Amino acid sequence: MGNSALLGQVLLTFQTDFHFSREDLSAILLHGNYLWLGSDETATIERLSLIEHNQFANHQQFQVADFVELPNTSEQEVDIEGLDYSDSYLWLVGSHSSKRKCPRLELSDQENSMRLQTVILERNRHLLARIPVIDGQLVRSGTDPNDPQRKLTAASLAINNQGDLLTQILQTDPHLGIFVNSKIPGKDNGFDIEGIVVLKNRIFLGLRGPVLRGWAIILELEVKQKNSPYLELKKIGEQKERYKKHFVNLQGLGIRDLIINGEDLLILAGPTMDLDGPVKVFQLNQYSQLPDHSFSQPKAVLEISYGDRKDHAEGITLFSGITQLAALLVVYDSPAQARLQDNASILADIFQLSA
Repeated sequence: MGNSALLGQVLLTFQTDFHFSREDLSAILLHGNYLWLGSDETATIERLSLIEHNQFANHQQFQVADFVELPNTSEQEVDIEGLDYSDSYLWLVGSHSSKRKCPRLELSDQENSMRLQTVILERNRHLLARIPVIDGQLVRSGTDPNDPQRKLTAASLAINNQGDLLTQILQTDPHLGIFVNSKIPGKDNGFDIEGIVVLKNRIFLGLRGPVLRGWAIILELEVKQKNSPYLELKKIGEQKERYKKHFVNLQGLGIRDLIINGEDLLILAGPTMDLDGPVKVFQLNQYSQLPDHSFSQPKAVLEISYGDRKDHAEGITLFSGITQLAALLVVYDSPAQARLQDNASILADIFQLSA
């Protein structure tokens, strides 16, 4: 396995009103000189610009509701868990998960028992969307700068009272249906998306849960190209389903993020339950050529350290800004206090990526 020694750190500087949300970063993507980020506690997309080899700043914030329809107000979180860029679009995915209320130390046992009974379905979390990017700006629609004959349009899967089109079609799936129908919360090994990569019209979604007898799952979708506010899914599965399933052995861990590295897929993996670790990066070769219902044994290429109830790696993106070595930039949920700089900045880590 690859060496977990740090190559260095990068300073991410936000506006001061993002003070609390910088501790909830859950998705990251470097494209050109722009660093795009998502938080699991907001309904916004953040953009930072590279100003030095080891610092991103000039924070700009975009409201997701300005580009695609959200079923609830933008005061309710989208829980963005994955970002990717493909073919002039920024793609984002919410967790699609239910959540269970946590016990609180200041409450009585009876009150905490009631909290643990409460499972919440937040409809904004059921979001799979694309937003056009023109000159580093998110827009609702516009002309593709690389093809003047092509119109770019923001779009998302249709969301209903029970979820969205994706969870609707998974209700009858023999592996995932029971988790979707019973609305098992994500942190209870329930259905929980945490990672997206996109190859033009093909979308790969990594599931933090459920993990089935140690096997994590990647869902593959394909969308139809239409100038419509709603995405449509093609039938691509062996049984004419509108999805494929790929099973990956991540040593019992769930998927926390996905990124493309050439012809291979890098998978950030961590516990599906509310645990501290372990955290590893796996490499899945030739991922785009996998058949339906494939079973793969990705190679572990990096181990990332974790803390005691802190420093949970949540997002990775390729980065070579400090050295010419292939490297990963990693952001953390529940960061250690030492990462918090002044009132608006936070330190992210850079790890060398072994071959």
